[in-house]
Amino acid sequence: MNKRPILSVQGVTKRFGGLVAVNDVSFDVGHHEMIGVIGPNGSGKTTMLNMVSGAFQPTEGRISMKGRRLSELPAQQIAREGVGRTFQLVKLLPGLNVLENVKAGAVFGHRRRWGRDAEDFAHEMIERVGLDASENASTTSLTYIDQKRVELARVLAGEPEVLLLDEWLAGLNPTELDTGIELINALRDEGRTVIMVEHVMDAIRSLCDRCVVMSSGTKIAEGTPNDVLSNREVISAYLGDEDA
Repeated sequence: MNKRPILSVQGVTKRFGGLVAVNDVSFDVGHHEMIGVIGPNGSGKTTMLNMVSGAFQPTEGRISMKGRRLSELPAQQIAREGVGRTFQLVKLLPGLNVLENVKAGAVFGHRRRWGRDAEDFAHEMIERVGLDASENASTTSLTYIDQKRVELARVLAGEPEVLLLDEWLAGLNPTELDTGIELINALRDEGRTVIMVEHVMDAIRSLCDRCVVMSSGTKIAEGTPNDVLSNREVISAYLGDEDA
C-alpha cells in the first residue's frame, strides 16, 4: 500500500437540522485497499458513503482524493473524478436492457468512452460479472442478484479509482451470497480500491484489509477485522452492554 492515501476523510460531520448523522469522523483509504465500514443500523454508514459520492455534502470537514477536495463537488463531478458506487436498493435504468445500462456507465463514468469503444467495454464488464448470456435482456426480467450484477457492471464500466459498495450482499440467499462474495473477492484480487458498507460479517472477515466501525454517527474503532470484531466497545454497540 502506498504511504499516501488515495482517499482521505478528515473530521467529517453531517447534520440534518438538529440530528447529527455523522460526527467528526476521520479515516484514510490506501491504494488497492479494501475497507469495511460497519456498525449497527442507523450508525451513519450510508450517510458517510453518500458524502463520499456527493449525494450529500458534509456540514463540516473535508473529503479528498489524491489531494483534490471532493466535498464541495456535485455527485456527477465526483463520478468523473473516479468515485463509483452501488446502492442499498438497486438503481437501474428500467427502459434500457442490460447492455444499454452498462454502456451508460462507460459513457458517463470516470473515463468517457463513446460509440463502439463504449459498447465493447460494456461487453467486457458484463462478461466480468458473469452476465454475458443476458446482455440483451430487460433488467426487469432478472433475478435480484443479477440486477445487482448489472449495477456493479455499470459502475465498473465507469472505471472508478475508488469503488463504493453499499450493502451489495444484502438480501441474497445463501447460494447467491457465496457467489457475491466470490465476485467481490475477484475485484479485490484485481487490486481495486473498495469501501464497502456491509452487515455480513463473514464477508467482512474474508474480504477486508481494515474496518472502520461506526455507532450513533461516531467512529468507535478502526483496525483489522479480527481486531475490531473482538473489541469490547464494538461488541457492546452491536449486542448491548449486557452481552458485551
